[in-house]
Amino acid sequence: MDLIRRNTDYALRLMVNLAVSYPNGCTSAKTLSQEEDVSYPLTCKLLHQLNVAGFVRSTMGLKGGFSLNRLPSKISLLDVIEVIQGTLVVNRCVLNKEACPRQATCPITKKLKGLQDYLAKSLTGITLADLAKTIK
Repeated sequence: MDLIRRNTDYALRLMVNLAVSYPNGCTSAKTLSQEEDVSYPLTCKLLHQLNVAGFVRSTMGLKGGFSLNRLPSKISLLDVIEVIQGTLVVNRCVLNKEACPRQATCPITKKLKGLQDYLAKSLTGITLADLAKTIK
């Protein structure tokens, strides 16, 4: 099982690409698709999701395309992951007390909760700006 699904990986690549070129204008979906080796229809679908969530903006016209709608330093990996695949959860038992009736007495839940918190903190601590720096 992949913790980060394939479409999420593609979305992260698209977002890092936009972070590298930030704030120098827009990049077309076609260019993003080619540069990140993601099919054009999937690129459009992912960009639409990211646009609805407010992370990218779409500009029409001859020099239009997509650009980040926030500073790259204000978008974390966890932000993008949650837009594309929903809340990142190690196991449903860490969601809430109703998710598992054994939660209060289960020795595994406490460890999984710790792992969940560690993942969330780690992914929140990595921004698009951090990743863009490694490419520039």
